Amino acid sequence: MPSLALLAGLSGSAAAYQNVLGGELERCSGAGMALTGFTRIGKCVDRNDDAGSHHVCIDMKSNVGGNFCEVTGQPNWCGSQMPCDGTPADECPVEHWCVCQWAFASYIERAGGCDKIQKVVCEATNMVALKHYREQAAHSPHIKSALQCLEEKCGLEKAAPSIGAVV
Repeated sequence: MPSLALLAGLSGSAAAYQNVLGGELERCSGAGMALTGFTRIGKCVDRNDDAGSHHVCIDMKSNVGGNFCEVTGQPNWCGSQMPCDGTPADECPVEHWCVCQWAFASYIERAGGCDKIQKVVCEATNMVALKHYREQAAHSPHIKSALQCLEEKCGLEKAAPSIGAVV
């Protein structure tokens, strides 16, 4: 039965996601919160059609920093009610939310720095964001700032700068 093998492979891959701390990726949303994630499974994972790469989990209700939606110039979905995690027939507030890693980089810049943004939920932030930031930091000042902020907020070791191949 190829379809069962495919389903087993798909369900197994979800457990393989890591957070920026190196552990298993935890849920970003939970009971009493709006269900988040590009795939709406509560985790900051994506599919190939997620051009925004929604990998960074932030605490929208934290009172540190400016409102993500206002600062990034988006409509205020941050303060809205959406289907609840676990009870989709009910509406819950957006609290922890998977945001686009590229919008997160702009958020830091527009807010005026890492100390001016809302709390990052490191256990629920996908390792893919950290990898992408590390790959692109040398080419973009605002991506470098996002990398430094993620490292600071999550207590991560800074990656050694890439010096190129030695022949």
